[in-house]
Amino acid sequence: MRIRHFAYISLISLALSGCNDALETAQVDLSKVKNKVEQPLPSHILAQMSAKGMDRNSPIMIRIFKEEGAMEIWKAKTDNRFDKIADYKICAWSGRLGPKVKTGDRQAPEGFYDLTRANLNPNSKYYLAINTGFPNRYDAANGRTGSDLMIHGACSSSGCYSMTDQQVLEIYAFARDAFKGGQATVQLQAFPFRMTAENMVKHRLDSSYDFWKMLKVGYDNFEVTKRPPEVNVCEKKYVFNQQATDGGAFNAAGKCPAMSTPPALTAALASYGKTYDADYAKAMGKFDGMAWYDPTEAERKAVVAKLRKGRELAYAPTGTSLEAGRMVKVAELEDMMAKRTAQGLAAKTAPGATPAAPAQPQAVAVAAATPAAVPVPMQNPLAFAAPEPQETAEAVAKKPFWKFWARN
Repeated sequence: MRIRHFAYISLISLALSGCNDALETAQVDLSKVKNKVEQPLPSHILAQMSAKGMDRNSPIMIRIFKEEGAMEIWKAKTDNRFDKIADYKICAWSGRLGPKVKTGDRQAPEGFYDLTRANLNPNSKYYLAINTGFPNRYDAANGRTGSDLMIHGACSSSGCYSMTDQQVLEIYAFARDAFKGGQATVQLQAFPFRMTAENMVKHRLDSSYDFWKMLKVGYDNFEVTKRPPEVNVCEKKYVFNQQATDGGAFNAAGKCPAMSTPPALTAALASYGKTYDADYAKAMGKFDGMAWYDPTEAERKAVVAKLRKGRELAYAPTGTSLEAGRMVKVAELEDMMAKRTAQGLAAKTAPGATPAAPAQPQAVAVAAATPAAVPVPMQNPLAFAAPEPQETAEAVAKKPFWKFWARN
């Protein structure tokens, strides 16, 4: 749904700062906000909560989809299942599709992150900010580096997910209210795209595909249960809704313990998987010999360049990959990527050239087999990092009440 304020706000919306209608999905007159940290959610959102059976301070979850440029807020209802209460157009995100790997690569994170009250930054120079928590246990175990990667205002990104100030005011309020209600951690799920069978087929030749298959397991678990999955890391890979058995514990870089999946969840995922398999086979026929060209950040910016006119230089909307990308023949994609790689090498080796941050090129592996079954976690081959402390028995016993598949 598109988030809008009352009619009288619409009358003055043209005078407010922010993106145009293509980007601005939350409107409030910031000049009238006396305390941005305690600014209440608009009454129309509170009314929607009531209609959906949501308490104002019930838990939330945040989902991000890079390609679509979308951020969603999901909130627990009285039955502890989550329903979407708000969505926003992301104003700016940097880099391309694919995870953040190292400091300076300009990539925005992808993965599952736990946000605590300490992640809220009321004093951000970008109006308000929420730290994504990168690097998490998975990132650290795989040697991924970076810091201060935020969801913030100002519509300018260098590895962050940047919103307009009006949007981040609401997003911050959602998180603040949930923490006030006792939620210990808010789960942030950051995906490259909506992980439908058709999208998986479109991106099957991307170098990040194995990583995305692993994320899709968590995506599927949420689609089936409508509850944030319980996330653990072992053998340097994500595992979802798994219960350690025989006294075992999860260690990010260590061997996975013996694990079990609740029978009801196993059955639900199997049913979901059958539908996915059929959709995947259909999509393979539809896109035979074709693959998605993932545009560069510069190409995305060019599509929305007109939005910057008349604004300060720091304002830098990036547009969506769907606007700037396209389906191409596999041979054409290979040729485009080869030329881009050659240009990058030439720029790096030119006399007096300053080394540029890696652009996360879209690699093509035409011969790679693409299984039609529901993807399973794959170990990421990046460098080893020091393991995270194991989860204690006390921590396990204090799991939030809304973790549906958690142990009793």
